[in-house]
Amino acid sequence: MTFELLPSDFYGYENLLTDQEKTALANLRAYLESDVRPIANGCWERAEFPAEVIRPLAALGAYSFGWPETRPFQNSAVFRGFVALETARVDASVATFVGVQNGLACGTISATGSPEQRDEWLPRLASGELVGAFGLTEPLSGSDAAQGLRTTATRTGDTWLLNGAKRWIGNATFSDITIIWAKDTADGMVKGFIVTTDTPGYSATRIEGKISLRSVQNADIVLENVAVPEKNRLQNANSFKDTAKVLRLTRAEVAWAAVGTSIGAYEAAVAYAKERTQFGKEIGGHQLVQDLLVKSLGNITASLGMVVRVSQMLDEGSQRDEHAALAKLFTTARMRETVAWCRELFGGNGIVLSYDVARFFSDAEAVYSYEGTREMNTLIVGRSITGQAAFV
Repeated sequence: MTFELLPSDFYGYENLLTDQEKTALANLRAYLESDVRPIANGCWERAEFPAEVIRPLAALGAYSFGWPETRPFQNSAVFRGFVALETARVDASVATFVGVQNGLACGTISATGSPEQRDEWLPRLASGELVGAFGLTEPLSGSDAAQGLRTTATRTGDTWLLNGAKRWIGNATFSDITIIWAKDTADGMVKGFIVTTDTPGYSATRIEGKISLRSVQNADIVLENVAVPEKNRLQNANSFKDTAKVLRLTRAEVAWAAVGTSIGAYEAAVAYAKERTQFGKEIGGHQLVQDLLVKSLGNITASLGMVVRVSQMLDEGSQRDEHAALAKLFTTARMRETVAWCRELFGGNGIVLSYDVARFFSDAEAVYSYEGTREMNTLIVGRSITGQAAFV
């Protein structure tokens, strides 16, 4: 498959990739265009996830690139960011599924699991044999998860009993395993558990009526004396600081997905500007339309520069929480502006699914909110600037 730079990559950041990375990205792009884009609007409208994409995405490496146990070739964090971007520029719901499967499920096991746990679970998740989910957020605890976590874990011999509830858990209506974070009743520390979803006492119910990321199957989870063997406790997850290691990595990935969502809306707007005729010529020839497109491209280009650098810092070993937090808060804010400008360009046609931009416009709201709100990420960066925590 021949690789071509995206026209929206105005400064050519994709040229930083190796030839092998470009080939892998071209193959992913071709699949997304041929198999995902044609069904994206229908799945979104019906609030259905296209399960048929899970194994093909696995075959393309979407869940395996980041982990030594499963990666098909040595690759960079910048490349893995472009994987998230490419997926989101076609469908933010599918990109969210990949983010949960890869960044949250695989990422948690990679960052906090024992070597035995990594060997047991990562290949099965990377191949698409198993679907994973990540259970941190609760009905009464979102931004204050570090202090407000109410789900408990009580050890009896070699078994842990989990009790509590989780909310907004992506993939959870059909996941095979869910990473559950709970407070140890003995020491009050947050610990992580690999929970197989057929365990008695575990139930997941789909959240209905969403206006954003409708294809993503978010669930309310209830845990009633769910028995988890000690061997399924994540052996290196012993406090919320360990949970935060995972969130730092996934925040950067969401920042990339935000750029992809912006690009999806922008590409739709550019195409429409070249085909829609008003006042005797294509609307792309009108100054105010060009202004919307140029402002959108400016946001995309600035955001791309930020996410490329933050991923380079990950490869260099210098990325910290505040770096990922700034990327996530900035790119999602710029995404919100961009999808609104692009939707505006369509006029009335911008509120129907057939032009794609309405889906990107709606999905941006969830991308803006999850993996740390703008306010919480602002406080993480603010603490780094001033040396003072202002969370409460």
